[in-house]
Amino acid sequence: MSCVISSSSPPSFRRENSGLSTRRKALLLASSLSYSSLLHFLSNSHFAKAQGKDESQEEEERVVRIFQEASPSVVYIKDIELQSTLEGEDDDDFGDAKIEGTGSGFVWDKAGHIVTNYHVVAKLAKDSSGLHRCRVFLEDSDGKIFSREGKLVGFDLAYDLAVLKVDIERDKLRPALLGTSHELKVGQSCFAIGNPYGYDHTLTTGVVSGLGREIPSPNGSAIRGAIQTDAPINAGNSGGPLIDSYGHVIGVNTATFTRKGSGISSGVNFAIPIDAVVRIVPYLIVYGTDTRYRF
Repeated sequence: MSCVISSSSPPSFRRENSGLSTRRKALLLASSLSYSSLLHFLSNSHFAKAQGKDESQEEEERVVRIFQEASPSVVYIKDIELQSTLEGEDDDDFGDAKIEGTGSGFVWDKAGHIVTNYHVVAKLAKDSSGLHRCRVFLEDSDGKIFSREGKLVGFDLAYDLAVLKVDIERDKLRPALLGTSHELKVGQSCFAIGNPYGYDHTLTTGVVSGLGREIPSPNGSAIRGAIQTDAPINAGNSGGPLIDSYGHVIGVNTATFTRKGSGISSGVNFAIPIDAVVRIVPYLIVYGTDTRYRF
């Protein structure tokens, strides 16, 4: 007589234990994967924030660098009316002179030529009394501001451009870096440096909003090919440079549309393209006027 010991119960027990072990392993694996995913997400999130911060800092530093490099080339121009002109009087002193208006400009070359808008120096150009003067404020290599009288060399009403000249040592002048305007694209970053409302060396930022615009000139004709930008341009910015992301001048800030009766800029601002400026200014320096571009 044989005794058969049933083995059905122990194998079942082993299978249950085996199944439980597998489920535990699966749960542990899932938990581990979830924890790893969370760590990965948090790590990536932190990295993304750090990367975004770095990119933001880099952009900020780039703008600061552009301003620091371009700013010494920008000048502050005051249109001054003397109370009287007496023989032997030192006109360069301008003691009790009245300030008629202000504007901006930039250093063109080491010879002391300054480019600005005609309308900034219009009173000087039209003066027959000998009472009008132009005072140009510049920045030296140490960041110190000094001034010289600006003599009118030439002007072109059709493009609202004028050239002044200051008598100064060449090593104190830092000519602006000139770019081109024919390859500009809408959406490019741009920066305006000038003296709005008398606040010298002010930086405003924006983009090229449009190209090939037409704006009125002082002689009533149209300035064609103007650059439109949303970089704020206000009274006192006229004649200052519009520059690109490389610090190169791409235009001369000239006009802004204001909300009627408010005097507030609408964000629609214009600059004369530098390609036109480069064609005209040498003629103004040599001949005083440029009849080629008159209408």
